[in-house]
Amino acid sequence: MPALNLNHDNDIITTSLSSTNTLFVACLCADWCSSCREYKAGFDALADAHPETCFVWIDIETHADQLDNFDIEYFPTILIEDGHATRFFGTVPPYPEIVARMLVDLSSLPSVEKAPKLRLALVNT
Repeated sequence: MPALNLNHDNDIITTSLSSTNTLFVACLCADWCSSCREYKAGFDALADAHPETCFVWIDIETHADQLDNFDIEYFPTILIEDGHATRFFGTVPPYPEIVARMLVDLSSLPSVEKAPKLRLALVNT
């Protein structure tokens, strides 16, 4: 299944993220960004390869009201949260294999303190 989308998958996202056992990977992009549009197919392929993980594609301009209007300066920005902490929040080059490598060993990713609490924002909408 391709990455979920806030435009039409809210119920699935909410149900999936309600479990703290669900790993959450969000791509924060903008529709006008050509790098993001090119990255979308690879991000969908990651979602297909990891069906146990909740992959969500978020257009930060379309869904700013759901995201507390936090600023994203560079695209694509990836957020990875397990049930306990944000493990990664930052810009990555638009190559899906970079995120795939991060998902292999989350224990190698330290907790990120100054990241948005996106899981909570999506579950509580």
